[in-house]
Amino acid sequence: MPHRTILRRLLGLLLLLACLVQGRPALAQGDPSFNLVNRSGQVIREIYVSPTDERYWGADLLQAQVLPNGRSFAVRLPPASGCRQDVRVVYADGRPEERRAQDTCRIAQMVFGAAANAAPQPGSAGTENPSFNLVNHGALNITAVHVSPVEMDSWGNNRLGDQLLTPGRHLRVRLRSGECENDIRIVWADGRSEERRRIDTCRIVNMVFGQ
Repeated sequence: MPHRTILRRLLGLLLLLACLVQGRPALAQGDPSFNLVNRSGQVIREIYVSPTDERYWGADLLQAQVLPNGRSFAVRLPPASGCRQDVRVVYADGRPEERRAQDTCRIAQMVFGAAANAAPQPGSAGTENPSFNLVNHGALNITAVHVSPVEMDSWGNNRLGDQLLTPGRHLRVRLRSGECENDIRIVWADGRSEERRRIDTCRIVNMVFGQ
C-alpha cells in the first residue's frame, strides 16, 4: 500500500478521534453544597463558609436567623467555588468553632458538636481558638493588618499582602491554637495607624475597626 494512502488514513483516524473527544460532554464538577447539622446542645447564631484559598469569610449565611440544636441548615455553594472549604460557626455563648480545608464535595452533611468524645476532625479547632474576623467598618480602606503574640517584639508581616481591606469587608485572621493574647495593628489609607493591645482573641469572633 502506498505510503501516501497510509498517511491519509492515519490522519483521518486522528481527526475522527479528535472530533469524538471534543464531542464528549464535560465531566460534571463536584457539588460543594452540604447540610450543616447542629448537635452541640446550644443555638448556632452565625455560619461562615468560604473557599480555603480565600482571605475573607464573607457574610454570615444565617443572616438574622439562628440554627437551633437538632436542626440542619442547607449550605448552597456554586460548583465554581471548589471543593475545599473552610467552615466557621459561632455559638450562642460566643464560642467559635472552625473546620479547615474540608472537601465538601465528598460529604452530604457536616455535624457540629456530635459528641464530646469524638475524635477531632482534620482542620477542626478547639475551644482555645484565637482566630477571628477583622472587620472594616470605617470609611477608608485598610492598607495593612498586623497581628502578633504579645511576647513578640515585632509586628511581623502585613497579613493583607498587596491587597486592601475595603469598607464593609472582613479579613480572616488565622492564628495557631492556644495563642490567645495578641496585639493588633492596622493602617488606614490616610496613613493613620490604630492599635489594640493584649486582646484575648480566643474570646472574640469579630474585631471591628472604624465604629
